[in-house]
Amino acid sequence: MKKLYLVVAVLVMAAMLVPACTPTAPDCTKPTVFCVGMVTDVGKIDDKSFNQSAWEGVQQSKTDKVANWVQYIETTDPKDYAKNISTFADAGYDVIVTVGFGMGDATAAAAIAYPNIYFIGVDQFQAWQYDTDTTNDIANLSGLNFPEDQAGFLVGALAAMMSTTHQIGSVCGTDAVPPVWRFGEGYRAGAAYADAQKGTSTEVFVVYHSDVGFDKTFTDPEWGAATADSMIDNGADVIFGAGGKTGNGAVEEAAQRGVYGIGVDTDQYYTLPEAAPRLLSSAMKLITPGVAGLIASAKDAQGGGAAFPSGNFMGLAGYAPYHDLDSSVPADVKAAMEAINAGLLDGTILTGVSPVKP
Repeated sequence: MKKLYLVVAVLVMAAMLVPACTPTAPDCTKPTVFCVGMVTDVGKIDDKSFNQSAWEGVQQSKTDKVANWVQYIETTDPKDYAKNISTFADAGYDVIVTVGFGMGDATAAAAIAYPNIYFIGVDQFQAWQYDTDTTNDIANLSGLNFPEDQAGFLVGALAAMMSTTHQIGSVCGTDAVPPVWRFGEGYRAGAAYADAQKGTSTEVFVVYHSDVGFDKTFTDPEWGAATADSMIDNGADVIFGAGGKTGNGAVEEAAQRGVYGIGVDTDQYYTLPEAAPRLLSSAMKLITPGVAGLIASAKDAQGGGAAFPSGNFMGLAGYAPYHDLDSSVPADVKAAMEAINAGLLDGTILTGVSPVKP
């Protein structure tokens, strides 16, 4: 009898350890089930900026009742790009979102191999759209891109106008990734523009974490914090972090040191609570609505509606509100920022930043 009680107790404990409400994946091959999968680059889903914003776009498609099922895979090694994408493709997913410049080749190859699945490549420029060879067009692939140079330009101008030391810094991921390069150089160009308008002279420190591989450049908050520390020790009183968790480390360190921080990709006032009181703004890419919108377009196309927007789809960029620091931003700075944003949108102001590092 004691043995029976022991067996029952073990079974009860085991049942308690198994989540009772774990959902069961549906059969994504059924026409009535619309499934969306997302594959990250080597960054994490909880990076509080780039990957997280894309995942929120995928989740939004479920909230909007576009998708019935959503799931993600985090890549830990670049050699697994193709394998991770095919995991969703072979399971019959309708849309696969891949996140990051580094996944471009693997995404294009998968789109060719699986012509009945729609692919969305975030930060993946589709050069084939602009050549004269129509045989290499990929009708089921859309690259969601953003004018990062404009977002960087905006916060660079803001940083220069708000700096009292006339020294500002930017801590970035690798400059081998064009969007990161555009953020960093846009920041530098924006500060120069503000100087020209205000008659000031600002020293800009821009450091890229290009001394490590892709597996670490965006996941190194300790390096980000140490680099921000060095900049602050040298007089910088505004720090822009542009590089996943690496950039987050810089922004959080800036807040701890009592200087201004500037976030990236999303409004990081809501994702970096430790830095929020000193977060001046964020260089924003509207990734979440961009991803959700393209997923909706894919479902519409699948149902016989408008054609899927293959090629390059340009999302929007801008800068986040000043939040807790709104009263610290002078009226003339706010007016200047609105004018710069309007000029970038209507083309009367150009950043002068090349699409990729020369």
